[in-house]
Amino acid sequence: MDVRTPNRLPFHRLPVFPVLLTQLVVLLLAAVVLWQWRGAVSGYSGLCGGLIAWLPNMYFAHKAFRFSGARAAQAIVRSFYAGEAGKMILTAALFTLTFAGVKPLDALAVFGVFFLIQLVNWFSPLLMRTRLSRP
Repeated sequence: MDVRTPNRLPFHRLPVFPVLLTQLVVLLLAAVVLWQWRGAVSGYSGLCGGLIAWLPNMYFAHKAFRFSGARAAQAIVRSFYAGEAGKMILTAALFTLTFAGVKPLDALAVFGVFFLIQLVNWFSPLLMRTRLSRP
């Protein structure tokens, strides 16, 4: 396989897919809980905060897991750096658009659900099916 040719593995087959799916479920549950507990403004604010975390993670997963194999090591490293840079830019842009365009907004709900989705990332090794083992 040529190193410039991306791996055409379907998105649902990527190793990061269970983490992204869990993030989406947590995002939706948190938005519904906020909607019921604190009202509509908190509900859609939490949804915005969760999407601010989830959409850049989707972009990173798409960008970072395009290549595979030992021959594509340089392409893998480049795609990880590009994916992380794009993720940061997209996160900043989504925060800017949310705070500039969504009125009224519950900032605590935005940041709370954003942080909750980031926690799913931090605990993602517990969600992975295949465990890394030492030889």
